[in-house]
Amino acid sequence: LQKLHEYEICASFADAEDQNLASLLLHCVQLSDGIHQIYSIKQIVTLLKRMDRNSACSPMIKCCLDIVGVMYFSLGAKNPLKKVLASSLNGLPEQLTTEAVHSFVRCLKEELKTTDLCLYRKVMDNLASCMENFSLGMMTCNIIFHIFNLVLQVKLNLSGNSIAETRLMHDLLMAIKVSMMLLQKVQENFQGSLWKKPGSLVWQSMCGLLKSFTNFLMDEGLLPTVQTTSGLAVILFTKTMFEPVEKLPCLVSDLLLCSVKCASVPEWFVSSCGRLCTEELSDSVLLFLCHGALAMLEWKNGSMGESGEKLLLDIALVLLSLASRLKESNMAVSLSRILAIWTNSALDVLESSSQNLKSSLNGNSNTTGKLLEYVYTHWEHPLDAVRHQAKLIFKNILRIHQATLKESVVKSDPFLPMLTESLLSLEWHVKGKYASLGCLVECVGVENILTVDRTIPAQILDVMGDQSLAPYASDLLETMFINHKSHLISAFQKTIWINHWHDTWVSPLLLILCEGNPDQTTYVIDYYLPKLLKCSPDSLSYMIKILQASADANIGSCNTRGALGALMACLRTARAHGHLQFRDIMRDGLLSVGCVKQGLVHQHNQVRIDALGLLCETHRSTEILTMEEMQLIQFFITYNLNSQSPAVRQQICSLLKKDFMSSICDKLFEALFPGSSHPTRFSSLTILGSIAEIFCAPEGEMQAVFQLAQEIDPTRVQTLIQCFASTFEEVKVLAFELLMKLHDMLDLQDSENLHLLFQAAMDLSISTKPYDCVTASYLLNFLIHHKGLLNVCLNNQQVNSGMSTCPNPYPIIKYLLANLEREIFQAEKSLLQAAASFPMYGRVHCITGALQQLPLNNLTLMTEWRQMVTKLILMSYRLSSVVSPIVQSSSPEGLIPMDTDSETAGRLQMILHEIQPRDTNDYFTQAKILKEHHRVDFAKLTDDEPVENVCIEIRGKEGQTCDVTAQMVLVCCWRSMKEISLLLGMLCKLLPLQTVSESSDGLITVEQVKDIGDYFKHHLLQSRHRGAFELAYTGFVMLTEILSRCTNESLRTLPQQWLYNVLEEIKSCDPSSKLCATRRSAGIPFYIQALLASEPKKSKTNLLKMTMNELISLAAPVNESPNIIPQVHALNILRALFRDTRFGENIIPYIADGIQAAILGFTSPVWAVRNSSTLLFSTLITRIFGVKRGKDENSKKNRMTGREFFSRFPTLYPFLLQQLEVVARTMDSETGELKLHPSLFLLLLILGKLYPSPMDGTYSALSMAPFVPFIMRCGYSPVYRSREMAGRALVPFVMINQIPHTVQSLLAELPECTNPCIRQNSVHGMLLQVFHLLGSYLESKHRVNSDLQQGLVDIITCIKAKVWLAKRYVQRPYMQELFGFWEEISRVISASELMTGIHYFSAVPGFTQYLQSITKLVISVLSVAADPDFSNSSSPVAAQMMNPSSMVVHLLQSDFHEVRLPMLEAVLLWWKQVNSKQATEEKRGPLSLLSDLEVTLLRMAMKEKHPECFCKVGAIQFSQDFKCFHIKIQSVALKLASKLVTHLVQNCQEIIESEMRQWIQLVTSCCGDEEQTDIRLAAAEVLINITPLFLTNQKLILGLSSTLAMWKCVVLLLQSEELIVRDTAADVIRVSQSKFAFRVVNASMALDLAFGILCELLQQWNQTSAGVPVLLEWLLGEDELKKDLETTTLMEDDNLFNKGEVNFWAETLTNVRQLSKHLFLLIPATRLNSPDQGEFLRLARRASDQAKLVTQLLKELPPTPEFSKTVEFTRLAIQNERISTCLKILTLLELDDETCKNKENPEK
Repeated sequence: LQKLHEYEICASFADAEDQNLASLLLHCVQLSDGIHQIYSIKQIVTLLKRMDRNSACSPMIKCCLDIVGVMYFSLGAKNPLKKVLASSLNGLPEQLTTEAVHSFVRCLKEELKTTDLCLYRKVMDNLASCMENFSLGMMTCNIIFHIFNLVLQVKLNLSGNSIAETRLMHDLLMAIKVSMMLLQKVQENFQGSLWKKPGSLVWQSMCGLLKSFTNFLMDEGLLPTVQTTSGLAVILFTKTMFEPVEKLPCLVSDLLLCSVKCASVPEWFVSSCGRLCTEELSDSVLLFLCHGALAMLEWKNGSMGESGEKLLLDIALVLLSLASRLKESNMAVSLSRILAIWTNSALDVLESSSQNLKSSLNGNSNTTGKLLEYVYTHWEHPLDAVRHQAKLIFKNILRIHQATLKESVVKSDPFLPMLTESLLSLEWHVKGKYASLGCLVECVGVENILTVDRTIPAQILDVMGDQSLAPYASDLLETMFINHKSHLISAFQKTIWINHWHDTWVSPLLLILCEGNPDQTTYVIDYYLPKLLKCSPDSLSYMIKILQASADANIGSCNTRGALGALMACLRTARAHGHLQFRDIMRDGLLSVGCVKQGLVHQHNQVRIDALGLLCETHRSTEILTMEEMQLIQFFITYNLNSQSPAVRQQICSLLKKDFMSSICDKLFEALFPGSSHPTRFSSLTILGSIAEIFCAPEGEMQAVFQLAQEIDPTRVQTLIQCFASTFEEVKVLAFELLMKLHDMLDLQDSENLHLLFQAAMDLSISTKPYDCVTASYLLNFLIHHKGLLNVCLNNQQVNSGMSTCPNPYPIIKYLLANLEREIFQAEKSLLQAAASFPMYGRVHCITGALQQLPLNNLTLMTEWRQMVTKLILMSYRLSSVVSPIVQSSSPEGLIPMDTDSETAGRLQMILHEIQPRDTNDYFTQAKILKEHHRVDFAKLTDDEPVENVCIEIRGKEGQTCDVTAQMVLVCCWRSMKEISLLLGMLCKLLPLQTVSESSDGLITVEQVKDIGDYFKHHLLQSRHRGAFELAYTGFVMLTEILSRCTNESLRTLPQQWLYNVLEEIKSCDPSSKLCATRRSAGIPFYIQALLASEPKKSKTNLLKMTMNELISLAAPVNESPNIIPQVHALNILRALFRDTRFGENIIPYIADGIQAAILGFTSPVWAVRNSSTLLFSTLITRIFGVKRGKDENSKKNRMTGREFFSRFPTLYPFLLQQLEVVARTMDSETGELKLHPSLFLLLLILGKLYPSPMDGTYSALSMAPFVPFIMRCGYSPVYRSREMAGRALVPFVMINQIPHTVQSLLAELPECTNPCIRQNSVHGMLLQVFHLLGSYLESKHRVNSDLQQGLVDIITCIKAKVWLAKRYVQRPYMQELFGFWEEISRVISASELMTGIHYFSAVPGFTQYLQSITKLVISVLSVAADPDFSNSSSPVAAQMMNPSSMVVHLLQSDFHEVRLPMLEAVLLWWKQVNSKQATEEKRGPLSLLSDLEVTLLRMAMKEKHPECFCKVGAIQFSQDFKCFHIKIQSVALKLASKLVTHLVQNCQEIIESEMRQWIQLVTSCCGDEEQTDIRLAAAEVLINITPLFLTNQKLILGLSSTLAMWKCVVLLLQSEELIVRDTAADVIRVSQSKFAFRVVNASMALDLAFGILCELLQQWNQTSAGVPVLLEWLLGEDELKKDLETTTLMEDDNLFNKGEVNFWAETLTNVRQLSKHLFLLIPATRLNSPDQGEFLRLARRASDQAKLVTQLLKELPPTPEFSKTVEFTRLAIQNERISTCLKILTLLELDDETCKNKENPEK
């Protein structure tokens, strides 16, 4: 009414011409367009500014200002009109300002009178905007009291649902912020301190607010953001109100240290903040108070004096003490951020601080040490925010240290050099090292770093093979080379500094690009190269010059990029970042077209991608595509669509989102031929989808450049539809999406075609092949979008007009549901018949897919849809009742007896009683074979008609029996359960909820949702088949996500109720409970996961906390319970929750408790508890240390320092120590009794995951020393593995400087030679500990050389006294780890049984290990003896060395393969070293000392019987190594035979034909797809070696037929599924051609080149007339088409899952098309004589016969065979093209016979 009244008054002032202020304002209010309103407001303000002083008091002005105020407060905070109003009103003339303020005060008072809780946020926003934009003056005093009331009201209404509670919390947060802003305005606008009088209204309001803020701060139930803001407000208000100001720092210190005395503080403070003075403050409250003090107090200019400095140190003390206690993720983030703020405050204070503070904060101080300890502990924290703050803290620590020093002592200060040395000594896998070194570089300069080690850039580049480290490494390198460039520029001239800079940063890069491993080069290019070019663009010319010089010589391989690949990468990066354009590259001769083509078909995947990226990636999207680029892209597409690597396919498709026209589309559609591979189809469809997306036109408009629809004809539409038959769903998805993008332009109204597709979909929906129903779903989803389908579904019946809309899935769903209901009726009578003939899951899957096409924004027929939803839900329950007994059985995998013994029959009867099958026949107790006559016609079945016992008399169309297995029944049941769950979940997720029964906008009711929830609960908690409950979980997640966001209170609280109920049931131990305690608790963990995951992410996760506490208490019970089922459930559920990444860091605080539960559970006498504990422990190890990426068990990538581990999980320190003490007591008992504690392995596994760090300081209270004696004692274990683990676990617990002392102590404990009894386990355990400690000590780079040498001298002295242990054989010696010295070792070897003769049997325990140890010592001796520095010395040791050759021969002739094998491995290694590029004449390794070794090796090859040793002997001949024994023998034998054949041909005049034939047969037999990969790989290597002699020799040594057989082997291997085989076979092309431009090519290009080379060779050999028929035979294929088809059909019918070996890469038609391309070029050069025509005529007749057969077989196929008989149809289509191509070629030969003349292509 008020607004209306003001509007009427304003209207009375309006003039007729609408030109005065009132008229303009009324016009503005009536506008709906925001832009026009802004323009109108500017006009109004312009008029206001022109008003004179007299006009300012007029009623019209007052009325207009009132309306402006109403407008302002009615607008939202982010409305641009509000900002325009504010800025315009700020410029009002002085005479209008007072009236404007009064108008706004009146409006604001009206706002503050609101009692509607929902409007509080709007009021707060208005207050905030007023203070940001206006000078409110005295009105602040009038409204501050109301603010106080408002805050209280918000707090009092914080009860209710979680959504509203969260919203109100944010309102409260806004209220606190507004209060703080108001306080600052009070100080700005009030003169003097009148407002500070205790009796004033403002003072009382401030005291009340301060009390409220204190309560909010202490309330742990509020969001942390509200608490921390309250902490800011408490300090701000206290600072404003407290006097004298000088004592404020002392008051804050006392608050933080909990030492406030109420008598010494003002009364108003006690009444407002008394809780802070008297109650025990929680850690979070202390944290927020510290934040408040740092943010709100004045730290600059030393304004708080010495008390301020003390407060600063006190805050640091409190924060660092909190670091070990606050473990929740949000608290950890807050703490790190506040510590960073503290460092900034410290820098401010140090600008004018006392010397005492500088001493307390320098690098060597206690405070700085603890800060560094915090950084080292948190620089690899799981939370990115914590890691970032740790970096800032470290950076500020350096600045703080520098600020504490005088300029005169900066250079001599030892802190920074020591810190640099410590950081550099860390392993490069420590991520925190990179950021810290970057900070240090900025502080001390890169020259000081490089002075320590010039190879640091190369070291950092080496670690970039690990993607997790690459970003950190590249950032550090960028910091370093930028700093280095600045330093060099200031010190040298450009010609000097640029060369030095290139040597340091560019040269290592080029070496890695050329020779690095694929991952390393990829990450270097992605992360490092762009930054380097950005820093120094001029370096590009230097890089190109270097790479161009070696590009021809170093072209790369399948494993390395070579200089060519490196050049491609550099040019691609340069062009993508704007340093070059393609035309510049070609114009300046930086790269030739031939080089680009070579790159586009290179063997190395990434080189091909880089070459394509060079063509496609531009810095400017407007850069014009040249014809040259277009031709090169087409060339690339020809040979690269069939890439097996998903990553490469994604990169190709991403890069090819460029300008494509008709020719590109033609190539892509051509690639969708029958039998094309999945990679080819994926690439083609993806690129076509990109084209359709890029060249799309808005509805009603035409795309001016290009329209893909113009390239689509009916044949191509059919091709896309046939892609639905692919067994790869992503191909179906891509084809469907492409058709949907084009469906408006497609003409598919042919009713016959629609009917055939629809019928095919219906047939596939009840196929027994699971993937067929997916095809059916995509077909139906496609047809839904075509109007003609409606008549097909309803057989041209009259339909409701509302159904004619498109897309409309209603008729499809109705049709499917009608069929499904009849099938369920039949399944209730015979589930076996259903499983064999019409598994129902396909129908449900199609219904679910059709529902996803539902146009929810334009939904009609609401009544019909509600009825349909009800029917679908009831159908789901009914189907579930039929199949659920199977999946809920205790033995779902087997229900059908395979024999008749009594035990099996008894088990069967128990299962049958359990599931109570509803079949009406006696199948389960009678026969196993179903006899099929016919399919049951369900259309004729009605409820009234009796159903015959079809389960016994079912026959197929051919009358064969149908073998129904338990597997088929189970698949039918669990897939049905899966589809039911997904359907119900989809209904809940997709459909609008009908909250009120009379509502017309919802499709699913509240009661239905509750029933669905109960259904999921029942099946998740009782299903035992993993497939069933995993997919039920997926559907349940859809439901819980909806419930968590639902406004209906009864639905929103359901997850919480269900969670409480299931936890109670788990705890109750009720014998009647049906919860599954086996199968890892089956679906129970999934059920609880879904409930907890539905909790709002930004809430306080109270449900998760409650659940974790309950489960931890159950998993690690204080008192042993006779019922262990709850404990098993708890352990299994905890495992699932710890594995779930959705809980993020909220689960981290419970890890320590989980570890304790797992370790304690492992000691349980019950196997189920131990099993679940083991699984939980494994999950927690992964959660703590990360997923293991490699096979190296001892890799440091998945480890952390001991201090970091115990700082992150402090409760594990006393627990592990206590458990370790218990375990240690059981080790090596005096009686010799074997005692193995169950927890030993787990404890050592955890401790072994820790590693020592030079950064470990002395500030942590968690000393590692107490663990040391217990770990040492664990090394006495009788189990070898335990001793080894104990040796590794000891390392992180011994400080580096303590290692020499510890090693000496261990050596001193070793027995003397006079000891009567030597305990071998103890000896071995101690030696292992010595070994690992010394390894750690020697790896440590931060030790001073003199200290290192002295420590080693002392250790050597101790070892000499114990070398006697290696001189005599004792009962169980494991001496391979003993460190000796060469003087003693020579004597040890000479005196060993290996040299003197063996007097023991191998059955003696430890004897073989002893022999292996001595063998390794011999190998070490030989390695040392081969060192030129050693052998040339005058040392007596060199003279005492034994004869190396005789020593090696002696070992190779040993009777023990344990001796021969390591010796052979060493010889093989030495041989590789000799052949390596790095080998020099001076350093050719131990092999240079050996002579006559070949004879020994040849004898071994003839006599060696041990398979592994034999393989090593063969491998030495070829300098190759293999892994699999029997495959390895065959591979080596093939290579050896081939080498012998080659030798005979080259050196002997006579060739033995029979042996040659055998060898050729051997090679060809090793090239088939059925052979093992290693066999085919060996065959490929053999073909490479024999190519110059046999395959491309101008003389046909093997004869034409055998030579062509060898070439066919090459062709076969080039189509192998394994990439390594294809790449190896492609090298045949490299060695077979000299004049071709391509040398290192991928398999697709190599196949094309192979046919071209072969056709050229036929001409050179003058054998075209004899060779062409053979090639035509290849083209035509084998003549067993009908037999193959019959075999395929039988295999598919008999076996549900196993389909045999399949080559998913080879494409028959690619082979055919490439071969035919070269034959068409060869035929004109082929001259036939009359004798030659016979073979060609035979081929012509054969092709003609096959054409007739194919035509006949195609006609016999059912309608739409591409779906119903996909394999047969594909094979016939392929053969059809082969035949037609062959006939075309034969026609060109102009044969006399009429067979091949005028032949039409065979038709389908």
